[in-house]
Amino acid sequence: MTLASPTSRFGMARYRWMNIGVIVGSVLLCLLMLPARLPGMELLGVTPSWLLVWIVTWSLKRSPWEGAIAGFTLGLLQDAMTSHYPTHTLGFMLVGFLTARIQKQRFIQEDFVSVALIVFGMVVLAQTSMACQVTLHKLLESQSLYPALTDIWKQHQRIVLSSAILSSLWAPILYYPLNRWWTYFERKTAPPGN
Repeated sequence: MTLASPTSRFGMARYRWMNIGVIVGSVLLCLLMLPARLPGMELLGVTPSWLLVWIVTWSLKRSPWEGAIAGFTLGLLQDAMTSHYPTHTLGFMLVGFLTARIQKQRFIQEDFVSVALIVFGMVVLAQTSMACQVTLHKLLESQSLYPALTDIWKQHQRIVLSSAILSSLWAPILYYPLNRWWTYFERKTAPPGN
């Protein structure tokens, strides 16, 4: 589609660059928040999964493959900041894909409660993916440095509950401004007559 005037093309390009800036800036902010231990953001030594909240926010209005690609990319970024094994990438890809697959018209409304519930469930999914990787490593590797299987799953329960509660409580802080921006961006960049 071609736009009528150069001013319109310039305006569209400007909004696209602003959108790229919002996306990159919000991801960088989430990456900076990962190691932060601010008051009210830690429960039993666990902090919110900011990148997972970002993936859920992104995937709610995208296709399953766009959600999976976002999960893959942010999983690699989190692995770069922490450790490559167990990887966050598998769980984040599942989160992005499944969040986008939810038929929003039937099951959820895009409000804070629905988003918090989705984040809660997706944290459980992502952390269980990590625990399964650790369990598999423990079973297959004779010299594994991981604790016993019973300890792995006890820690998993504590980590999942703490992270899911915190992430779902803090989700609206990230969801609301990003959702507002993407709604505004879609409205401004929509073709005339839509």
